[in-house]
Order: sequence, then structure tokens, then C-alpha cells
Amino acid sequence: MLITFYGGVREVTGSMHMITSNGNRILLDCGMFQGRRKESAQKNRIFPIDTSVITNLVLSHAHIDHSGRLPLLTKNGYTGRITSTAATADACEYLLMDSAHIQESDAQYLNYKTVRSCLAQSGSMGKKKKVSQKEKTRLSKLLKKGGHKLNKEAIENCIDQYNLDYVEPLYSSDDAQTAINCFESYPYQSPFTIGDKMSCTFYDAGHILGSAVSIIKAEENGRKYTIAYTGDLGRFDKPIIHDPELKFAEEDREIDLLIMESTYGNRIHGPVDDLKVYLKEAILNTYNRNGTVLIPAFAFGRSQEIIYMLHELYNEKAVPRIPVYVDSPLAINLTRVFGEHPETYDRDTHKSFLEKGENPFSFPQINFTRSVDESIALMREEKPHIVIASSGMCEAGRILHHLRYKIHNEKNTILIVGFMARHTLGRRILEQGRAYEKSGRSGSPPLLKIMGKHYPLKAQVIKMNGFSAHGDKTELLRFLNKSNLKVKKIAVVHGEEEQSVSFAKDLNNEGFSAIVPHAGETISIG
Repeated sequence: MLITFYGGVREVTGSMHMITSNGNRILLDCGMFQGRRKESAQKNRIFPIDTSVITNLVLSHAHIDHSGRLPLLTKNGYTGRITSTAATADACEYLLMDSAHIQESDAQYLNYKTVRSCLAQSGSMGKKKKVSQKEKTRLSKLLKKGGHKLNKEAIENCIDQYNLDYVEPLYSSDDAQTAINCFESYPYQSPFTIGDKMSCTFYDAGHILGSAVSIIKAEENGRKYTIAYTGDLGRFDKPIIHDPELKFAEEDREIDLLIMESTYGNRIHGPVDDLKVYLKEAILNTYNRNGTVLIPAFAFGRSQEIIYMLHELYNEKAVPRIPVYVDSPLAINLTRVFGEHPETYDRDTHKSFLEKGENPFSFPQINFTRSVDESIALMREEKPHIVIASSGMCEAGRILHHLRYKIHNEKNTILIVGFMARHTLGRRILEQGRAYEKSGRSGSPPLLKIMGKHYPLKAQVIKMNGFSAHGDKTELLRFLNKSNLKVKKIAVVHGEEEQSVSFAKDLNNEGFSAIVPHAGETISIG
């Protein structure tokens, strides 16, 4: 049996691993690389596996760094199944279509810039004949319609007519729908077949709604093997969903290889119990400054946790009941998915809300902002309020526009509630905001480039680690030491290199046998 690590090794994004056994090739996740635009685009377009050889795919959860290249997989000819839990399948219907829309929009904007650049130049247009200034003026007016919306047809006509370089989206909405049609969902703790003499059983990973630890059993040359893949492991005692599973069926306990995440393999989060206290403090301090709280949050998981805690704080009358805006159509749709899966809620959620007839994700002060016009009006609102907007790493989405309007005002707060990968705007806001605060906010504030323009970072920047959906080092060790799994070997993945290497060292010191594979590396089991 062979395991090859294609992505999400010595880095956080792009998770993808393949198990080869008995003629089967089972792909574990198919995630998108996220970070610097050019570097990520190159990595995402180069698919490392011949899709025709893949038997089936096991998806641990719906986050884009684990699912985002599924449409590229089916675009390249994959026709097998994508197996997941029902909640993951439901969430992917929205997440993959949203990702496709982003791919299409980004490509369209880059093509627009190509045409605009050529129009701005004197002389010839692209690789063809010279074009008069009058013709350039006419073409320039055609590139947009309604004042701001790009005219896709006119842009593509110019590119074709003048032989300009054309940028294709990584995949389209049709490609995403093709991937969605390949999903088959299975409940926790119910084995299902994924290949010849191979089966999989999902256990709750406690990371986000529907996330799963996958136990994969195979038989090869008369010998039986068991591989466990954590996907991403969640925190213990976190609100809404169940904790990571610790009690595995007897037949699933002997693990030959555990592929284990390490996002926070060398860090310790604050206690979950303190989250509401810190959130309350951030809201009160900002309210007293007559400011706005901006919360860049992942649309799936983090947004719903924040809504849940705000609901609790408002019910407890612990903070002023200022308006809360969820300014993300995707987060709105995914909040509905949460509402459709109460079977995943923990006991506290049932007791605090469901048994009282309350929806955890709805209260009088919450507003769901769908239209662009509503979002624009909200950006200009000066009265105290709270905005939850995607994306979590501030690389795209409506949060960029809110930052443009609010980042330069010291009365406002940017509340960082999740992991920020290297080379993202979110990481720069966090690091430079901390440095400015450490300096006593003296001297000129740092300048951050947002949508092509620079803005001074005067807003308060607060990091709340406790909101992480990833377990920290102690919780990852708790999963290993308190579960009834008996693990022979561990491959540490899904962490920046220093996190993975440090965690593997700690595991070896704890008596486990752990390695940190490199991208493209293959290891043999048995």
C-alpha cells in the first residue's frame, strides 16, 4: 500500500493525498492553494495526477482548501464518486459555485485589464494592425455597461479580434455543477465501499459542520491495512457542533498510518470559555468609541459561530444590542445549511436554543445583506454596528470594500477570528496592526494596499485565537491520547513547515512515530 502526498504538506492549503492499494487509487481531498495570486494560480492549474486513474474520492469537509479543486478534477475527466457526509455535500453546493464565480470574475477582470492596457498604449492594438484613437475611444466605452459592470462579450471580442492574451478561469460554474453532481453522502459511523476490497467510515472531526475523520480499510495480498485521515480536527467544548470523536468502533482502532493535520501544532489557543468575554470586551470598547466592528470571517463555520455567540450575548444583555450585518450571500446560504442539520448540534445548543423554540442563528438585531446596493449603503453607515463579511483572509469579497471605508479610522476595530495564511492581506493587517500597537501607535501608521490603493491602518486590530476551528497542540495531543485509537505511524500534514516539524518532534517525544512528508513524496505501508 502506498500513500502519496500532493498538497497541504509543509503548508496549510491545497490538501490532497492519494492511497494506492490493490489497483485502487483513492484521493483524499482535492483542495485549492490559497495565498499570493500568481503563485497560487500556477499551483492550482497544474493538476499532479492523471484523473483517469483515480477510483474514488473521499472528502473530509467542505472548506475550499480541501474541496476547491473538485471542479478542476471533473473538468479534467474524473467521473468517479465524491464521498462525504450529507452536511458537507450540502455546503459544497454553495461553496463550489461561489468559488467558480470567483474564478470567472477574476479571469474576466484580468482580461479587462489586458484590453484596457492595450487601449492606453499608442500605436498598434495587440499583435494586429494599428488602431485609430477614435476606434480606441469607441472600444473603451464598450468595455463596461451600466457604469461599472464589465461587458464580458465586448472584452472577449476585443481579445479575439486583436489577438490578445486571454486568461481562462480555473473552472466555470458548469464545471462546479458537474462536480456537485458527483457527490454521494454517507452518515457517520456507517461503512461504505470506495474500491475493490476498500471501505471508508466517517467519524465526527468536530471542525466544522459535517467534517469527518476518515477511517479507510483495505486488503492487499491477503493483509489488511487501516489508514486514518483526520482532515482538520476541531476544538473541544466549542459551541454548536460535537467535539472530535474519541470513541471509535473496535474494528477501526488499529491504525497503520494516521495522516494528521498540524495547523496549530506549535500553538496554544485561549480557553473556549473566554471567547464570549473577549468578544464582549471588543464590542463594548468599540461601541464606546462610537465605532464599527469589522469581522472578516470564513463564510462556513466561523460566521455561524460568531452569530451564535452574538445571539447569546444579546440574550444575556451583556452588550448594547447594536445592529449586526452578515454581508455575504455565501455566508447567508451556509447559515441556512446549518439550520438544516440540527442532528449535528451538541447538547448545549439544544438546551440553549432549540428546546426554547429559538433559532440559534436568528435574532431581532441580525440583518442578512444580500444585494450589492445594501452592501454599499452599509459601508457608508457611521453609527455603531457589527459587520461579518467574507473572505476570512481578506483576499476577496465584500470585506475588502468595508476595509477601504473603515481601516483608516482609529475608532473602528478589525477583529481577526481565524487563521491568516502567509502572503494574504489578512496576515499583513494582523502583523502590521500588532507592530503599530506595540509601538504605542506612534509615528505614521502602516500603509496597506487594498484593491490597488494604499490606506493607513489606524483601526484597532484584535486577534482572537480562541475562535479557531482547528485544535491547538494540546487538543491534537488530546485526540491522540484520549481516543481509543492505536496508532503505529503518523504523517504530519496541513501546517506551515515550522508548525508541522515542531508537532512531529513533540509526537516523537511523546512516544509516537511521526514524520513530515514533502510534496510529491510517497511512503509505503507494509
